[in-house]
Amino acid sequence: EKMVVEFDMVRTIGFAVVLLLFGRLIRSKVKFFQTFAIPAPVIGGFSFAIVNLFLRQSGLEINFDTTLQSFFMVIFFTSIGFGASIKILRAAGPKVFLFLLIAGFLCVIQNTVALGLSGVVGIDKGLALMTGSTPMTGGHGTSGGIAPLVEASGVKGAETVAYSAATFGLVMGSLMGGPLANKLVTGKNLLLNRKEIDEDDDLDESLLKTEARVLDGDRILKAFFVILIAMFLGSYISNFLNVLIQRISPIAKFPSYIGPMLLAIIARYISDKGADIVPVEEVEVVGNVGLNLFLGMALMTLKLWELIDLAIPLIVLLLAQTLLMAIYAYFVTFRLMGGNYDAAVLAGGHCGFGMGATPNGVANMESICEKFVYSKTAFFVLPIVGGMFIDFVNVFIISMFLAFI
Repeated sequence: EKMVVEFDMVRTIGFAVVLLLFGRLIRSKVKFFQTFAIPAPVIGGFSFAIVNLFLRQSGLEINFDTTLQSFFMVIFFTSIGFGASIKILRAAGPKVFLFLLIAGFLCVIQNTVALGLSGVVGIDKGLALMTGSTPMTGGHGTSGGIAPLVEASGVKGAETVAYSAATFGLVMGSLMGGPLANKLVTGKNLLLNRKEIDEDDDLDESLLKTEARVLDGDRILKAFFVILIAMFLGSYISNFLNVLIQRISPIAKFPSYIGPMLLAIIARYISDKGADIVPVEEVEVVGNVGLNLFLGMALMTLKLWELIDLAIPLIVLLLAQTLLMAIYAYFVTFRLMGGNYDAAVLAGGHCGFGMGATPNGVANMESICEKFVYSKTAFFVLPIVGGMFIDFVNVFIISMFLAFI
């Protein structure tokens, strides 16, 4: 006898918040989650997904109304667009641009490896892609933006695979970065030939400085306004782009937030020119609210039972991604970024953010620099690329892959 419990829209988001708070509590108490920079929504949401798996086995089914999930998701991605400043990309100099290219190229390879192995492990190409750059370079946020599209196109288990892969990536990326950089620094004696003065004195540190502001309700209101306007007008851009891409490939589809994201980048560009229409810090705060709520809902509604048949193919695909990341960071990131101490720190950081998320990359670099010496370059380059630009580049790359498989 099956029992079904229905949660309406308000109860669903309310319950997601309860799980978020639970996740934060657990995170503050358990060192493991802090070390691996596992976000609170992932902790709370996954915990419930596991409980829900057992409830389902015992005949209790819970149906959630996730209407608000996509709404908060688009808020988050729109805020990423507003966060990407072309002015900063220009001013930040060649190293940032180079690292963005290196990181973008990794996205392409991650997807290629996933597709290449799909035949070997015998699973659907779309499902295999959900272990590529979507959860790896992308992480939970991008997974939440892409996987539902893939699921809707008829690939069962896409969301569950993507989130599980993203969680695996957070842990692996954090485990791997430190030792890899350590091997580079000690094995190649990078500290000996490091110049005493930081050779990159042309870094404009002021780019990353934000002055502490008094909380201003009006600016937060304005942040909501610009995000919602970008979502409104951007939805037409998304439709237009989808009409175009459907001519090339009938199954291809851009995520709904691509238009708002593009529009937000343009608005930020105009704002940086002196029009000051975007309250940058406040938009980031609102985006963060969106991310937390959308991830909380996405993870608590995970259908973990879909993983049962996929265990072995998934393990193979994820181990391949781990190996790829290690080889790429060691040989490509390190060499192209200059083969010096700063490059080694960045290679360690790239492990964290190429498999997990920017905070993991930063955490890796912190532990490396604690052992050796601080690298101004690395701490300048990685947050700009990881925080501002890579999600945008990655979403485009993934969309192209999805269009042509």
